[in-house]
Amino acid sequence: MAGREVTIDEQDRLIAEAVVRDEPRLRSFIRKRVLDVSDADDVLQDVFYELTETYRMMKPVEQVTAWLYRVARNRITDLFRKKKAVSLSDAAGDEGGTLEDLLPSPDAGPDAIYARNVLLEALDAALEELPENQREVFVAHEWMGKSFHEIAEETGASMNTLLSRKRYAVLHLRERLQELKEEFGVN
Repeated sequence: MAGREVTIDEQDRLIAEAVVRDEPRLRSFIRKRVLDVSDADDVLQDVFYELTETYRMMKPVEQVTAWLYRVARNRITDLFRKKKAVSLSDAAGDEGGTLEDLLPSPDAGPDAIYARNVLLEALDAALEELPENQREVFVAHEWMGKSFHEIAEETGASMNTLLSRKRYAVLHLRERLQELKEEFGVN
């Protein structure tokens, strides 16, 4: 495909094929990370919009599926950054701070930006390692801003169970991020 211009009809066909082929799995991928259905739908729409815009700028994508997932991860990260800074100390019962406290400042130069991106990717991976019930409580409370009372009403789980799940999630995430932070020598 590279090296020759793609007509509008070919662009439309390629985009339609990508939507049919990748939309169900991509939707599932996003929904595992974004609990709010409306936000998840917005992310999915943004991803396919960006695919369309990329083709319209005459930049065909070679590995469409991989490209879609990369864009989805970026949009999810953007969404979470907009929602609020994540507090990793609320349920841990000890001093901690926010996720921003654990991450290098983006103003500290290229090395810090690289380290920050690696740490954010590690956070995503660490979230994936959590049991689903711990991940859901953490995301609902920290990123979506829901109270434990709201989560209890939605899930039917007791407040103590939710607090326990969040505590285990926070401890795991803090440990994983701290290991990487030390690797990068970030204070």
